[in-house]
Amino acid sequence: MTTRLSPYLHFNGGARAAITFYESVFGGELLVNTFGEMGMEGEQADKIMHSQLETPHGLVLMAGDTPPDVTVSASDTVTLCLSGDDEAQLTAWFAALSEGGEIQVPLERQMWGDVFGQCADQHGVSWMVNIVPQP
Repeated sequence: MTTRLSPYLHFNGGARAAITFYESVFGGELLVNTFGEMGMEGEQADKIMHSQLETPHGLVLMAGDTPPDVTVSASDTVTLCLSGDDEAQLTAWFAALSEGGEIQVPLERQMWGDVFGQCADQHGVSWMVNIVPQP
């Protein structure tokens, strides 16, 4: 797997409508995970925790709804996501991006099996790093 950079769009409840619209525009395979599938109950359970659209042309677009205790402002709507299986390179990039910035989620193994972290760099740009285990 090569490393790729993908935009990640954040919504206050509108992720499903947006990502299905992008699917209708670009085509491709859409994967959707809800908060309910991760154990959340109530009104938020049907909201999108994570979705990923991979198009036949090689485009990758991700989107999700924010958790109930988080609001999104216009400046918070996009996060850049680096993902791949080169653990050394992605770990080094995470360290460099977070230096002088703020680590929001430490780079560590998550419940879905990947190593994941999130930070804001020294310029305020939000980054996610997701390391997929090699088979």
